Amino acid sequence: MGVPDYILRMRKHVGHDLLWLPSVSAVVRNADGELLLGQRADDGRWSVVSGFVEPGEQPATAVVREVREETGLEVEPVRLSSVVSHPHTYPNGDRCEYLNLGFQCRLVGGTAQVNDDESLAVGWFAPDRLPELDRHARLTIAHALGGEAPAWFLPAGAAWTESGRD
Repeated sequence: MGVPDYILRMRKHVGHDLLWLPSVSAVVRNADGELLLGQRADDGRWSVVSGFVEPGEQPATAVVREVREETGLEVEPVRLSSVVSHPHTYPNGDRCEYLNLGFQCRLVGGTAQVNDDESLAVGWFAPDRLPELDRHARLTIAHALGGEAPAWFLPAGAAWTESGRD
């Protein structure tokens, strides 16, 4: 759990320099329509459950593993709902550019709980009562809940900006 060893080894060589990393995010709803969010241990912010895709791992497998590791819940990916590259700088100065695949997931079982050291809390939130979320989390949620449309992505030539339109 946490940062994979191969990333820690890379950080020894590159320091805080930019790393390009594949990642996944899960949008999960319970029977009441509430959304699963985790409060991140590194910066205290609430977000969708996300994590790294391990070498040799399929993204759908990674999203199931990440949700289980972080929350104790079992999910099934229903559809790929967003694809976006976005930057993130961690409180310690580490810089990453994530190629993130957002999945709409179906809750299969389990009880939501903090299940590792990456989260301070996990909880279910009504879609109209979400805590403050960054642009990436808002977009991931919006496109996962946007029906059966194809996966969303920034148009060719468009650049990611935190303040850009959703």
